[in-house]
Amino acid sequence: MRTLLVTGPGGAGRTTLAAATAVTAARAGARTLVVSADPADTLGAALGTPTGPRPTAVTRHVTALRPAPDDAFRDGLLALQDHARPALDLLGADRLDGEELTPLPGAAELTLLGALREAADGAHGTYDTLVVDLPATPRALALLALPAQLRRYLRRLLPPERQAARALRPVLGRLAGVPMPAATLYETAARWDARLAAAQALIEGPDTSVRLVAEPGPAAADAVATAALGLALHGLRLDAVVANRVLPAADGPGGDGPWLAALRAQQHKTLQEWEATHPTHPVVHLGAEPRGLDDLAALAPPAPGPAPAPVDWPVTDARAEESLLYWAVPLPGAVRDELGLVRRGDELVITAGPFRRIVPLPSALRRCTVSGAGLRDGVLHLRFTPDPDLWPRTR
Repeated sequence: MRTLLVTGPGGAGRTTLAAATAVTAARAGARTLVVSADPADTLGAALGTPTGPRPTAVTRHVTALRPAPDDAFRDGLLALQDHARPALDLLGADRLDGEELTPLPGAAELTLLGALREAADGAHGTYDTLVVDLPATPRALALLALPAQLRRYLRRLLPPERQAARALRPVLGRLAGVPMPAATLYETAARWDARLAAAQALIEGPDTSVRLVAEPGPAAADAVATAALGLALHGLRLDAVVANRVLPAADGPGGDGPWLAALRAQQHKTLQEWEATHPTHPVVHLGAEPRGLDDLAALAPPAPGPAPAPVDWPVTDARAEESLLYWAVPLPGAVRDELGLVRRGDELVITAGPFRRIVPLPSALRRCTVSGAGLRDGVLHLRFTPDPDLWPRTR
């Protein structure tokens, strides 16, 4: 299933362009599901059909879905409460009623991840294309990184290898004199890990890419550059930049007033910058807010094509005679003064601008020490020296 994750600066029209992309894909014959994370029904307003937590048929090939974080949060917490009933009764805790529960911060993000997992599993039907209207760029990048981060936390708190001693847990508890984690805790962690793994597989899959929607201008140029850096750091592929609300050409010489001429020149300059670095598709301003399928079709954003090639972080031994290994990390637009590197065991903490990622080292580099780094042409080159106490020796 071809998946497009649509995000961009706030107010750039990303929901409208996500809906228009779904319509374009459907007109090409693809069965398309469009999912929005917006609690307000902006997706329904663009499509001309109200949407909700159940799949809504918009046209023959377009289905819309807007998951409800309130319901998902309430159902999940009540299920957890039922599961922990013996412990809560032992503590004398009062049970919570569904009517008093309101979603906490982060519930919307977890609900959207659940919707992506269900879409990947075919819970909402079989589709050729999935278009996801994500929040604005900073929140979207945090959301896309969330499954991998949560899985890392689960592995640190409940290492899978400790489950092998499940049969010995009661004996070990008596010998050690301390309570041992209950089997249900590991079972719950395993279920959460499986769900997060499904969402992560969709986000990082070979048929998934991110499409940035922005209205060309100086502020949007900075936002797109920052977003491209964050996507590269997290290993996500940029499908294209869709330049929204581009002013049409002037009607003959002198057809513009000074204000429109300056705005058009500013947009043209930003478009040239984007076209030099990213696949860029301008979408002309319709002169009014698009509403309904005809307006969305008139926007004519590019149909989802083949996904870009995966982002590669190669390990090379270009200077094998010096016993050095190099790890190349693409970071387009990174600034040297805003880079940070910290080695923690078998992981590397990389900071680039406002973004931070903890990545496991490839197996060959785990037996090495970091001996240097350099940023050249948007690529961070990390230099590693084999540790003689860990590296296999040859005669």
